[in-house]
Amino acid sequence: MAKQIVESLIEGGKATAAPPLGPALGPTGVNIGQVVTAINEKTKAFSGMKVPVKVIIDPDTKEFEVEVGTPPASALIKQEAKVEKGAGNPLADKVGDLKIEQVIKIALMKKESLLGKDNFSKVKEVIGTCDSMGIMVEGKQAREVIDDINKGMFKGEIEKGKTELTAEELKELEEERKRLAAEMEEKRKEFETRAKEIIAEMEGKTNSEIRKRLHEEKIPEPIINELAPAEVEAGEAKMGEAAAASKPEKKAE
Repeated sequence: MAKQIVESLIEGGKATAAPPLGPALGPTGVNIGQVVTAINEKTKAFSGMKVPVKVIIDPDTKEFEVEVGTPPASALIKQEAKVEKGAGNPLADKVGDLKIEQVIKIALMKKESLLGKDNFSKVKEVIGTCDSMGIMVEGKQAREVIDDINKGMFKGEIEKGKTELTAEELKELEEERKRLAAEMEEKRKEFETRAKEIIAEMEGKTNSEIRKRLHEEKIPEPIINELAPAEVEAGEAKMGEAAAASKPEKKAE
């Protein structure tokens, strides 16, 4: 008889017999408690994240296996770095910092879907994603750490699959996260101040001219949209008004 498959989206380490999982498993006759335990064991590393889970059941023997999908590497990186999103300009802005052990942890979690042929390649692949998100590694621009690995640094950690951090290292990371957040907020204030100065200087100019100048001054797009939102130019507005005025009025019935 064909295998039965039950799929569900579960919060890491917190599967229960409650809906949606329990009712879906009930008709299969499998031991729900054993399935829940197996799922929680396999997903505990994804605490706080939703992960896709597939339970494959033999209808004759009631034996089962659990397959766990993984969130994108970017989601795992944000979770480890404790940030909501990556940097808008990753070359200039840094929003987080990871230890090599955290990168190794992500590489091991994603090992089935990463393209690298060995753990060293997979770790460098994750670091590449960090670089594109404005996440530093070991306090450096992420791409620099790829060069360090190529030179032999972190060889022991990667070979052993070291993923644990000391309490002191965790404390350092939290302090660094707060420092980077404060730095980003200060940069935002500086950009806003400069943008407002430019807008005041260009009073009377068209919106497109002002936005062009803001872009030239490298003001981040979200701030430009906030302070000088794109809008119809005066000429276009007049054309629209003229078109509206030229329409015949409906006669009252």
